Amino acid sequence: MNPQTLALAALGWVLECEERAARFLDLTGLDPDSLRAGLGDPLILAAPLEFLANHEPDLIRAAEALAVTPEELVAAKDALQA
Repeated sequence: MNPQTLALAALGWVLECEERAARFLDLTGLDPDSLRAGLGDPLILAAPLEFLANHEPDLIRAAEALAVTPEELVAAKDALQA
């Protein structure tokens, strides 16, 4: 899965849970409008991956849900931030 696709899948997973979505928006400083507007921006796409990388329990759960490894999520984040 390419980094952009994985980032969108991770974003979907983050936003599935209202509490997790609120924490993501609070920690990133994004709001729904800026998030939607920035979906073509690699740094905005990296935000949910960064969010997951900074909280190992969510990183592991997201990886399981998306059928990838935690390392693949982190690698996608690194690729988008390069």
